[in-house]
Amino acid sequence: MSALFSPLSQRGLVLRNRISVSPMCQYSSVDGLPDTWHLVHLGSRAVGGAGVVMTEAAAVSAAGRISPDDAGIWNSAQAEAWAPIARFIRAQGAVPAIQLAHAGRKASTWAPWRGRGAVPVGNGGWQVVGPSTRAYDAHHPSPRPLDAAGIADVVDAFRAGAVRAREAGFELAEIHAAHGYLLHQFLSPLANDRDDAWGGSFDNRVRLLLDVVDAVRGVWPERLPLWVRVSATDWVDGGWDLAQTLRLAHLLKARGVDLIDTSSGGLSPLQSIDVAPGYQVPFARRLREGAGIATGAVGLITTAAQAEGIVANGDADIVLLARELLRDPYFPRRAARELGADIVTPDPYRRAW
Repeated sequence: MSALFSPLSQRGLVLRNRISVSPMCQYSSVDGLPDTWHLVHLGSRAVGGAGVVMTEAAAVSAAGRISPDDAGIWNSAQAEAWAPIARFIRAQGAVPAIQLAHAGRKASTWAPWRGRGAVPVGNGGWQVVGPSTRAYDAHHPSPRPLDAAGIADVVDAFRAGAVRAREAGFELAEIHAAHGYLLHQFLSPLANDRDDAWGGSFDNRVRLLLDVVDAVRGVWPERLPLWVRVSATDWVDGGWDLAQTLRLAHLLKARGVDLIDTSSGGLSPLQSIDVAPGYQVPFARRLREGAGIATGAVGLITTAAQAEGIVANGDADIVLLARELLRDPYFPRRAARELGADIVTPDPYRRAW
């Protein structure tokens, strides 16, 4: 039997296999609204056989968007627009999932094909926020440090986003605390130089993320899973690292997080990464073994045999695929055929499989 195509139970859900669509920004929204592009993009991956189909980073506030073209979940119109997409994903047998996000100091930037760096306020940009005044790099603006009221607003925005996500029909929520976005910025001493209750010590730097987790878990149904994406290391000396991530993993598990989606980097342009196939998989294994929590592995996972090995060897409980699923939305079906596994095929497609 294929490990990759074995089901995974999480709370009241059963994932039909161990393949998840990783969040991938599409930069194709107006006013944060998903549209037919998102329906086809995500729906085709559900038809393609993935067990979990996760949205791109859905901003919990307008100021939390990476770009003016990002999708969001900060108002009821967006929730209504997500609803048919979630419904279609579920109808194909996949779990509809949403990633809740706030970009912090990396917000208000151009979509990749439109330019580089900050979008001026006059061109649709906005004042960005963060833990301190440290900008990401010379092409990004200096953020306005969040005060206590602003931090409380962020927590409330994640809570409200989770409520709207459930109303839209999503069955799995992931909190984005990786890749140099707001929650990661508070975790890392490279971005967080505060000397108050949210800075300095490890306990202070993880405070915002834990408050967000508590807020989301408090409104997210008990029967539904909650995941958190983390960057296991900044890949920069003196930054956030694997030892701190392991400490955090224990805290997340105790607060009802069901899986840690284990990525890395994105916090500093000084990062130095030796990129190779599966280069982040050891982080997922370390958290899985060290904290006794389910993990997801990401990063240059491109073949059926590679994905199968990650799950079969106990490196991670699932694999999250991004670019490979852009190249081939039907990767799970091809992988099942290569691995000799059964996979349900929609009736209109049976003649081809």
